[in-house]
Amino acid sequence: MECVGRGTVLGERYCLEQPLGRGSMGQVWSGLDRHLQRRVAVKTLASDRFDDPADRARLKLRFEREAKASAALDHDNVATVYDADITSELCWLVMQLIDGTTLGVVLDEQERLAPDAAAAVTAQICSGLASAHAAGLVHRDLKPENVMVRRDGVVKILDFGLVKHMTEQGARLTASGESPGNFRYASPELLTGSSELDARSDLYSVGCLLHHLLAGSAPFGTEPPVVQLRSRLTGPPPSLATLGIQAPPDLQDLLAALLAPTPADRPASAREVYAALGPHLPASRCGDAQALAAYGPEDPRRPFALPQGPPLD
Repeated sequence: MECVGRGTVLGERYCLEQPLGRGSMGQVWSGLDRHLQRRVAVKTLASDRFDDPADRARLKLRFEREAKASAALDHDNVATVYDADITSELCWLVMQLIDGTTLGVVLDEQERLAPDAAAAVTAQICSGLASAHAAGLVHRDLKPENVMVRRDGVVKILDFGLVKHMTEQGARLTASGESPGNFRYASPELLTGSSELDARSDLYSVGCLLHHLLAGSAPFGTEPPVVQLRSRLTGPPPSLATLGIQAPPDLQDLLAALLAPTPADRPASAREVYAALGPHLPASRCGDAQALAAYGPEDPRRPFALPQGPPLD
């Protein structure tokens, strides 16, 4: 196995410096592009950790797909991919180093957001997803750890590692023993292994994130996995009003629609969800030059002074 650590240089170019995070499949590092003297983030996966050659082949295919899918997207709300390589022992991906923190950390610190801030974060996620869906890509792994909030408030979607093209049916890219997606934010059709996943699966995950932003916890979050799955298949979670959370009625209606167990009952597209969130966004500050001049504390609302909407049909 190729040893990866602080000071390792990948591709004779990217020097690893500090670990930023670790997951079940690999690690993310801050690093330096020595050619361009640019700070970068580097994701590494050890492909030789699997004994089964078929699992190793699936891992490499999955990683290659993430690199190509992410590199094909050009949108302010999707992290930019710069470079990638796959060797016999290691897969690595070089991407934009984001000055901020994950949405998970924001939620740990603030517990929950006001409706306008929650709408601002969710609308940015939908804007990035609309670009991915327009390219025929389903993310399949939206969760707070895969969403970054930059210090100026811009939201970036990360990790297209479970991405699937909408025209491909039944492609299994997960290695043995690995569950696709994060259970608390996954759609019923993803959890039941449906081969026909489309953009509405991601929209269910958007609903889970919006619920977490507004209520301080993921829907069905305290229930055991088996009970959660049964609940997801039969209907949406208890309403925000039932939980004692105040939010505009139409925002609660949108949340219930996003969390409908049947894809056909959800909004048709991320653009539609973005439009529905529009009335709940913070007031524009386009004329406030001072507000845009310098970074301050994390503020998910600030970028909506100059929002980038989803692509037109």
